[in-house]
Amino acid sequence: MIEVHVVPQGDARTLEVAGNQQESFDTRYEAIRCGRELAEQEKGKLVIHGKDGPIGDKVAHGQTARDVPD
Repeated sequence: MIEVHVVPQGDARTLEVAGNQQESFDTRYEAIRCGRELAEQEKGKLVIHGKDGPIGDKVAHGQTARDVPD
């Protein structure tokens, strides 16, 4: 299962998959929307990092919550 991370980078947000930067966005909303679509396609997990870097939200797609490891 992949994890798609939405990570702050200055005033922008980037998507990272397996530690590799995939795409950069001007707004948090755009990054989350695109990250959610990718996580849904791959039946993975969307991980949204807060402004200072800590994890704010985790959303699993295609699995029940108990099937998703922390």
